[in-house]
Parts: sequence; C-alpha cells; structure tokens
Amino acid sequence: MAASKKAKSRTSTAILFAALIIGLSLLLYPTVSNYWNSLHQSRVIATYAEEVAGMSDEEREALLSAAREYNLDLAEGGGSCALTAEQEKLYNSLLNLSGSGAMGYIEIPSINCTLPIYHTTDDSVLQNSVGHLDWTSLPVGGESTHCVLSGHRGLPSARLFTDLDELSEGDVFMLCILDEVLTYEVDQILIVEPNDTSSLKIEQGMDYCTLVTCTPYGINSHRLLVRGHRIENIEESETVRVTADAVQIDPMIVAPIVALPMLLVLLISLFVKDRRRSRRKKKKSEETNQG
Repeated sequence: MAASKKAKSRTSTAILFAALIIGLSLLLYPTVSNYWNSLHQSRVIATYAEEVAGMSDEEREALLSAAREYNLDLAEGGGSCALTAEQEKLYNSLLNLSGSGAMGYIEIPSINCTLPIYHTTDDSVLQNSVGHLDWTSLPVGGESTHCVLSGHRGLPSARLFTDLDELSEGDVFMLCILDEVLTYEVDQILIVEPNDTSSLKIEQGMDYCTLVTCTPYGINSHRLLVRGHRIENIEESETVRVTADAVQIDPMIVAPIVALPMLLVLLISLFVKDRRRSRRKKKKSEETNQG
C-alpha cells in the first residue's frame, strides 16, 4: 500500500512538472519567436547593405533605371490589378540583388519598426517580412507612382505591422532602396473592405507609398491603409544605415524573465513539499510497525 501511495505521489509530481514546463513554453514562445525573427530581419538588412556597398555606382544606377522604366510602363498601362506572365517574370528580376527577393527595407521611427521588404505578398514572405504588392509601383519613387507594402499584425511569432494603427497624419516612414532613402509623410489613413483597391491606384504626377495591414486587431475583417506622399529626406536619414532591432530589449521580454524564477520557485517548493510528505509517511509507517 505504501509503495502504491509513493508511486501515485511521484506520478502527481511528474504531472505538475510537465504542466509547468508546458506553461513556461507557452509563455516564452511569443517572445523567443519574435526575438528570433527580429534577429533574422536584422541579418537580412545587414546582408542587403553589404551587397549594396559592394556594388559600383554604375551597377546601382542600372538597377534603379530598370525599376523606374518598369514603373513608367506600369503607369502607362492603366494600373491593372494583375500582372501578365511576362510582367511577373520581369518584376521578380528587378531590384533583386542576390536572388532572395529582398529589395530593401522600411523604417517607421514612431513605432520603432524596421523590416526588410521582399517581392510579392506570398505567405512565406509575410510570416516574417513586409511584402510588396506586385501589381503596384516598385519602391523607387518618382512621378505617377504608388508603391504598396503589406505586412501582418498580431502574429505570435513576429510583431511586423502590429503597431501600424498607432501612426497618424504627419508621421514619416522611410524606404531604403539600394543607396537611396525615400521619405514619405502620412497624409491619409483609411479602413476599407479587403477587396477595395480603389485607394491604391496610381495618381498622375503623385509619388505615393501605402502601408497595408489587417484590422481590427485579432478580427482582420478589414484593411488598414496608411498612405504617405514623398517629401524631402530628413537629415538623419540621408544615408542607408543598418539597424540593430534584434539586440533591443522589448518590454515583452520582461514578463517571461520575471515569470521564470517564479515558476522555478514553485517547482522547487512542490518538490520539497513532496519529499517532506514522503518522509512523514515513511516515519509514521515505521512508528506503526514498531508499535
């Protein structure tokens, strides 16, 4: 009987230990995953900056000229919401330095957001980066262009555009493409139906960039459109620079750091309490046998 009780006690302890480990894993997952993705994003940006730095002025200008020519053809084509097979092939080859699909990165200072920009809005891209809507202007600026960038919000694994709704008119964001920085000032914020693309069209003579994400948070029934028009660069953003978001401490890290010692103390407390209970039962059993 005593052996049976002892086995049950050990089983109970093991179950509690497993529950604590599972709880700790669930608690740490968002923070660890977000940190890992931030590290990956910073590496992508650093690699991109190194590749740009290793290019000649002629090579960079050739890439920019090809992208601008593509945008000109796109504007003259009437702004269709779909690319032909030939256009798609050309699109994927432009601003694609290493063949990875990365074409630059975006900085949004007011929400401390720096993310690489990739071709297309495929699921594989949007899981950890910002995607470029392929039927819109490439992000090189110029008259009669409208670049559209899309990013998820509310993912447990990465923040991405989670805080995009905090932007307001007058805020700025920058696109860092090759050795150029394009600065946009927010002038319009809209909430539209998912299939409403009327606000994403090219407007004659204008240089726009619109950031798109889902809204409301967690429901995702509509789309939040944050549009900016091109302005002169802010002095501190005149040159392309590599950020280090991956080494910044996010407030979300604080909770797991505090919770981990508490869980360990609880685990140790349960273990000690179980050992004491076992000793008391053993002592009582010995006293009974002696009696």
